[in-house]
Amino acid sequence: MREAQFDAGGSHVRWTEVDGAEPARVYVHGLGAASTVYHAHIAARPELAGRRSLFVDLPGHGISDRPGDFGYTLEDHADALAAALDAARVTGAEVVGHSMGGSVAIVLAHRRPDLVARLVLTEANLDPMPPVTAGSSGIAGYEEEDFVSSGGHARVLEKVGSTWAATMRLADPLALHRSATGLIKGTQPTMRRMLTDLAVDRVYVQGALSGELSGEDDLVAAGVRVVTVPDAGHNVMFDNPAAFAAVIAGRP
Repeated sequence: MREAQFDAGGSHVRWTEVDGAEPARVYVHGLGAASTVYHAHIAARPELAGRRSLFVDLPGHGISDRPGDFGYTLEDHADALAAALDAARVTGAEVVGHSMGGSVAIVLAHRRPDLVARLVLTEANLDPMPPVTAGSSGIAGYEEEDFVSSGGHARVLEKVGSTWAATMRLADPLALHRSATGLIKGTQPTMRRMLTDLAVDRVYVQGALSGELSGEDDLVAAGVRVVTVPDAGHNVMFDNPAAFAAVIAGRP
């Protein structure tokens, strides 16, 4: 396990790492998740093995610290991720980000282009104010105090299903709420605008069971490769790992 300080209070973002060839491949989880749980089985597949691989847990999640005075905005998470990559001496990485982690990866590439050479975004949030059915919206629908101290966290865990709950219950409730709120607020410019403006290789992965990707034509026109994975929903890496690994490997 490795760590890097990400705030003035001495809090640390942590990751596990597999040695291998450069450039590094960096895996970033979504809201209420953890990177090894969602991606270690993908990185170990034969078509992806042999590359240096980092599994980073964002602040408030997994094995990283969870300071109570941290903002947990997308920009805050991106800066913490940058601190990890700087400490690991990673540049020109391939960043594989799921859901909120994909949004964080976009912000990272926008703010620190030296760190990112390729983005693989799995159903990343691109716009503020997602549909009310999204998990982040359900969390942010609570006031912070109600979610953290008055039962909101427990009620959400009961509703989200066993897969998500397994890692969400490991995340700090305050960090979870502030992260969800930051995800709904989005960024300026928006994550979508950042993505279309980036010059790096960009792949957007959509699960076929999730329906059509909003604004797909505009993304393609901006040079983003959009890949729809059959027999998969939001958690593409669990639903169709072979197809997901093939996308990361750059195969059709």
